[in-house]
Amino acid sequence: MEPSGGQGCVGRCGAFLRSPKGIILALEIGLCIIILICYGASYTPGYTGLAICEMVLSIIFFIIYTLGLNKQLTFMHWGWSDFFRAVIGALLFLITSLIVLIRHRDGPGIAAGVFGLLAGILFAYDAYITLPTLRKSHTAAPTESPEGV
Repeated sequence: MEPSGGQGCVGRCGAFLRSPKGIILALEIGLCIIILICYGASYTPGYTGLAICEMVLSIIFFIIYTLGLNKQLTFMHWGWSDFFRAVIGALLFLITSLIVLIRHRDGPGIAAGVFGLLAGILFAYDAYITLPTLRKSHTAAPTESPEGV
């Protein structure tokens, strides 16, 4: 039996997939799989490492957010970690994709470059929507003295 008020793993995964962050992470994972397949079919499969690393990191953050581990494991600031993952992924995908599009002339390599540009834009958008959640709102300290004078 499940704990009272709790959802099963499938229920939590479905609920997270309906959230904007869940949709973006699922799209990132899907694009990384497509890029991995295209680079694998290309003459130069040496660029598969980026797609594999970003896919694994996206899967890890998907699991962390789905299970709510970001609220339980407080030794690490998950918001900043996710932001830096998205920024680094965006920069690396944009740079790598531009190199592939300029240098390579095979079809799968060009397809991987185009999907890499799309992934770079998606990772940049992920970083853009993650940044406002990092700003902590705080209430102003009371200016009155505790005695009421």
